[in-house]
Amino acid sequence: MLKSILGSKVGMTQIFNEAGNIVPVTVVSAGPCVVTDICTKEKNGYTAVQLGFGEVKEKSLNKSEIGNFKKKNVPSKKYLLEFRLNDVSGFQIGQEIKADVFQAGDFVDVTGVTLGKGFAGGVKRHGFRGGPSTHGQSDRQRAPGSSGAQGFQRVIKGMRGAGHMGNVSVTTQKLKIVSIDLANNMILIRGCVPGPKKNILVINKTVKKIKIPQIQASKKTAKAKEAPKKEEKKK
Repeated sequence: MLKSILGSKVGMTQIFNEAGNIVPVTVVSAGPCVVTDICTKEKNGYTAVQLGFGEVKEKSLNKSEIGNFKKKNVPSKKYLLEFRLNDVSGFQIGQEIKADVFQAGDFVDVTGVTLGKGFAGGVKRHGFRGGPSTHGQSDRQRAPGSSGAQGFQRVIKGMRGAGHMGNVSVTTQKLKIVSIDLANNMILIRGCVPGPKKNILVINKTVKKIKIPQIQASKKTAKAKEAPKKEEKKK
């Protein structure tokens, strides 16, 4: 069963739960997505379902893309993404995937591209401490400090420093779905998700283990259960 969908970030708001507490949520327009292709082991060497999301005009596509959509008799979509599955026998090209693949209470992993912030220094980008700001006119307040190594006499690969900040793919794991609006294909996810408004998101079933809370019996209940056993032993 497919537990994944493509969506677009609408924005953030807050709702009240059953206890009357405020819950911050992100509203995601999830689908409807269309199955644009089905990959099989005989044809592709693996099994997967390709979903298309987002309306697009034909003039924004090239000839091969237009021909591919027309050949499969599916509407043109702006974004395409494959989701690998063990069994794809229950899917058909042109089938719609809606927000009902999830239910309220499910935990999901949301992947999106963060907001690009351009060039940034080490203090803003990585939280460097910076140099002293007292004892005279110091020019090292926001300097990164030494980035070399005495033994290597060069800057080692992977050292943190100034550079392009943001605009990277980030996955936020184990977010809870608070509620689902099936009429409008809206999913309300607790907390924030990566990226700005109108950002394309990939929502998958979480890969993390979900701990089920176990209700422990009170000490009085445990003693009450042990009391009859002790009386039976005395008899």
